[in-house]
Amino acid sequence: MKIFWIFRAAMAAELDVVNLFFIAGATLAIPILAFLASFLLWPSVLIKVYYWYWRRTLGLQVHYADCGGYRFCYSYRGKPGMRPSILMLHGFSAHKDMWLTVVKYLPKHLHIVCVDMPGHEGTTRTNTEDYSVQGQVRRIHQFVGSIHLNRKAFHLVGTSMGGNVAGVYAACYPSEICSMTLICPDGIRHPCETKFDNHLQDLEHSNFTLNIPLIPTTPDEMEDMFKLCSHVRFKIPQQILQGLVDVREPHNAFYEEVFMEIIGEKSRYALHEHLHLITSPLQVIWGKQDQVVDVSGATVIAELVPGCRVDLLDNCGHSVVMEKPCRTAKLILEFIILQQTARSGTKKSS
Repeated sequence: MKIFWIFRAAMAAELDVVNLFFIAGATLAIPILAFLASFLLWPSVLIKVYYWYWRRTLGLQVHYADCGGYRFCYSYRGKPGMRPSILMLHGFSAHKDMWLTVVKYLPKHLHIVCVDMPGHEGTTRTNTEDYSVQGQVRRIHQFVGSIHLNRKAFHLVGTSMGGNVAGVYAACYPSEICSMTLICPDGIRHPCETKFDNHLQDLEHSNFTLNIPLIPTTPDEMEDMFKLCSHVRFKIPQQILQGLVDVREPHNAFYEEVFMEIIGEKSRYALHEHLHLITSPLQVIWGKQDQVVDVSGATVIAELVPGCRVDLLDNCGHSVVMEKPCRTAKLILEFIILQQTARSGTKKSS
């Protein structure tokens, strides 16, 4: 009888171990299955979760600034300190999270602000008056005032369309800017044509009936856009390409409006027309293999803005932020420190 009870207890213990392994396996299987389902069925959801995760990991908080019925969405990290605050302006059809790759390599004590440009992502969408370069400058100035970023001169960073806006902003509000970095900025009359310039000519000849390369509607077109914008060839799964298309598709009509505004007569060369008014120290970063805005634009800027620092990146296209994030962050930080040191030396000598 005693042996029976010992045997029964042993069997019960074995069953408990089996149940424990079963529960543990099920617990692990649920998130794995959820991930696979998201990847295969709802890749757009997975992309949003990815951005949320990286913002959280990097310590960025998302906030909103309301200005007379107009709302800006922005993320930030840190507080104003010894170094100037950094305001980052993204490019056409992108959003504030495009800067995550660069923020990753910037010191955590820096005060960094990444804002959704007018009409993009979480910022209010109104009308075409706000989408021209001059209109975006007015709105960004409104945003800067609403969060009191201009209490102290700040460093302004802009890429592509955001570079065009940043340059015009610095020309219009010079006292607010202590220094500036333009990354492959749009808005320059560059002497050499690019692959995108050829696309643009074809679009104009067709009276804009052809698809705009920067507004993809299928996974294949999304892949073509990556090839156009990046020299580095990223291997992106078809499901992720589909997810990116799904995320952007509801906004394509808006992107078309913005595109027509920024290539219009008032905006296309806005930066070029304002270069002579830029007085703050200027850094230009450009990918040598840029197929959207030709790298010869860097020479044009350097000739028109005295003392401009130019950093050209090998094996890099238009998507500098995505292709060379660590190098970009290092160059920006070096330039900020250099300018701050120069200002300190000037004050001591005077």
